[in-house]
Amino acid sequence: MEHKNQVFDNVLDLVGSTPLIKLNKITSQLNGDFYAKVEAFNPGHSSKDRIALYILEQAEKQGFLKPGDTIIETTSGNTGFSIAMVSIIKGYNCILAVSSKSSADKIDMLRTMGAKVYICPANVSADDPRSYYEVAKKLHEEIKGSVYINQYFNKLNIDAHYKSTGPEIWEQTAGKITHLVACSGTGGTISGTAKYLKEQNPNIQILGVDAFGSVLKKYHETKEFDEKEIYPYRIEGLGKNLIPTATDFDVIDEFIKVTDAESAHTARHIAKTEGLFVGYTSGAAMQAVLQLGADNRFSEKDVVVVIFPDHGSRYMSKIYSDKWMTEQGFFDSVNKKTVQNIEYIK
Repeated sequence: MEHKNQVFDNVLDLVGSTPLIKLNKITSQLNGDFYAKVEAFNPGHSSKDRIALYILEQAEKQGFLKPGDTIIETTSGNTGFSIAMVSIIKGYNCILAVSSKSSADKIDMLRTMGAKVYICPANVSADDPRSYYEVAKKLHEEIKGSVYINQYFNKLNIDAHYKSTGPEIWEQTAGKITHLVACSGTGGTISGTAKYLKEQNPNIQILGVDAFGSVLKKYHETKEFDEKEIYPYRIEGLGKNLIPTATDFDVIDEFIKVTDAESAHTARHIAKTEGLFVGYTSGAAMQAVLQLGADNRFSEKDVVVVIFPDHGSRYMSKIYSDKWMTEQGFFDSVNKKTVQNIEYIK
């Protein structure tokens, strides 16, 4: 969607056409040129605006949705915000089943956008009746005139990025992109973007980012769902304890795992070096780039695009809170508190 005349009918006209911004200082020791696709420039401050708008408009076209209906979704926060935003404009009720791992900032934002929020325990199996998947299913069964988006298993999740994010990156790099680095949660962003880019040039390397405690990397390599891989971790919106069908594993060349602590510090480092205030998964994606660069995976001629999915304001009570970082044991002699930058005048 073009943003040329800067006059819009409503906030939904601003979804998409996010900028590609060159990374300079944080990648100065690496070979190649590095660009961030900064999805915080969407009106809902995340890449999930794309799928919320696309999926709901497809549901309208197919006659599933009519004004006054209720939309139900599972979310770690960002998809919920985007769905709530679209629902306000289009006249739908919105109910969200949210993981307790989601930051307090995200949950407050969802309530502010008029959504009814059910907070579900994060560290239970996907088939546990308390899991946000099962809670959403139960609500959908109980509420007449409701539509369950189910982003984890909805092919439209992939289609949204195939039709927007992929073409945007191809055009913005003038077809010169050699590597795409993107986090994988539901898998819609990486799968849809990768599918489009591989169609233009099958040699483009698609590098997925996974969390320690998630099953995606091992499943990609072995096609085995290994429950022993699962343990609690802190990054929101990255990795999974199930295999989402919205992930097309065939278009992903490799997965790289990143730690909670390093991803948090890298997000903070992006702010200090590039002036970009980004979220936890952006730190994870950048951490993967730094790990790959340290292994000399990039050459001088490479054009690497890394997707930064959301905005740092959603993590004020988490990665940008020295108190939270201290509680997680994330500070050490190398990574110190930012409180040292504050002086109180008495």
